[in-house]
Amino acid sequence: MMQISKNKISEKVSFKEFLSLKMTYPGDDSKKRRKILLWMLLGAFLFLFLPWTQNIRSQGFVTALRPDQRPQTVHTIIAGRIEKWYVAEGDFVHKGDTVLLVSEIKDDYFDPQLLERTQMQVDAKTMSAFSYSEKVKAIEIQIEAMRQNNILRVEQATNRLRMAELQVISDSIRFEQAKVNFKIGEEQLKRAEKLFQEGLRSLTDFEQRELRFQEVQAGMIAAENSLLQSINARIAAQIELNAIDNDFRDRMAKARADMFESMSAQFDTEATVTKLENQYSNYEMRTGFRYILAPQDGYITQAVQVGIGETIKEGSEIISIMPANAQLAVEMFVAPVDYPLMRVGSKVRFIFDGWPAIVFSGWPQITNGTFGGVIHAIDNFASPNGKYRILVVEDPEDEKWPEALRIGSGADGIALLNDVPLWYEIWRQLNGFPADYYTAREKADNKKK
Repeated sequence: MMQISKNKISEKVSFKEFLSLKMTYPGDDSKKRRKILLWMLLGAFLFLFLPWTQNIRSQGFVTALRPDQRPQTVHTIIAGRIEKWYVAEGDFVHKGDTVLLVSEIKDDYFDPQLLERTQMQVDAKTMSAFSYSEKVKAIEIQIEAMRQNNILRVEQATNRLRMAELQVISDSIRFEQAKVNFKIGEEQLKRAEKLFQEGLRSLTDFEQRELRFQEVQAGMIAAENSLLQSINARIAAQIELNAIDNDFRDRMAKARADMFESMSAQFDTEATVTKLENQYSNYEMRTGFRYILAPQDGYITQAVQVGIGETIKEGSEIISIMPANAQLAVEMFVAPVDYPLMRVGSKVRFIFDGWPAIVFSGWPQITNGTFGGVIHAIDNFASPNGKYRILVVEDPEDEKWPEALRIGSGADGIALLNDVPLWYEIWRQLNGFPADYYTAREKADNKKK
């Protein structure tokens, strides 16, 4: 047994008859099992070094990328009564197509000729404003005529005053001359009286000299009287000149007051016209609001208000429209711990509801039935559910999303992160560590730095 001797007993004795001894010898099957176990251990060891793509799973749903391409409800702007439906659920409508007709329920708009009568009011007030403007123009012409007339009157009164002043000067000179004549006549009378007393002149000459003196005295009084009359005429001319100026100011003030009053009435009328025009535009717009129009191309999905004759309030929901040709996107939510790992342009794989798939989350290369996406936008604030919203669009470099995909469908998203060895991923999962934040390229750059 211990093979101390080189003589082998197995060559001389057959052990086939001893079953218990035979069972102690190793056979071919045990060798195969050992080899298989060794190869399995070696394969498991090598398997640990296979690349594994880190990922984040998140549930989401299909939506539209643009807000105006998402399902919307059409509201009524005015309160009214449903009169007629022009569409049915499931119909395709173009932008501007009539969906519903409502009638007025407020007594302020019952008049069937409301627009015509309002237009008549606008025209009447417009003519009134035009009349006031013409009156203002007429008063302006009148004021200009008064100004020109006043210039002539002032010039005429100035000439009269100048004539009166010259007359005063002339009469004053004449009066001075009369005083000189009076003084000379008085001297001549004294000399004539002296010569008469001395007998050198006759009584007749003395009396003639006395008569001439009386005439000179009368001439002086007449000259003084003329001077006083000229002074009075000059004062009257000055008063007339001042009166013309005061009368012009008074008439001008009255005319300007009338003009400003007319302008005020014109502005009030124009303000009324503007108000009426605004009211007319409101009535015209309100008439158009009786027809509920489709805001964009799309499909009628649901009618909220249905009954003919049903009364609706302002802002009430009427129908829902699903826009056509919407650019689809997936709205998914990630936990705050995974939010720093999300970046615009990162790849995401989706499993859409209704499309079967075989998923190996760590090996996207062998995954079948998933569709590619690219992160388009990331919210910078948390949603009410405590997670961050991410919008993912179709990956132009990957297979196109199914044409039958509709908004609202569920989507299971797999955000692809770094490629790491499988043993590292197992170690990370066992220790509860988050996925790597830095990419392989950033790690290499950091090592170089």
